[in-house]
Amino acid sequence: MQPDLFTPTAAADAIGVTTSTLATWRCRGSGPAYIKRNGKVFYRRADVAAFIASRTTEHGGAQ
Repeated sequence: MQPDLFTPTAAADAIGVTTSTLATWRCRGSGPAYIKRNGKVFYRRADVAAFIASRTTEHGGAQ
């Protein structure tokens, strides 16, 4: 496996969800982008990081 690719288990750990959640997201067309190689699912590190960043919110405001 290339170092810039996550397995579903590693991607789930990075995002903070289960591998079942990732599988559900793949079926629904949501979640981070993924690729298939030889029938196996992988996630690019950059796609996982972008997905995490897109779900990050900052609280607070001008005081």
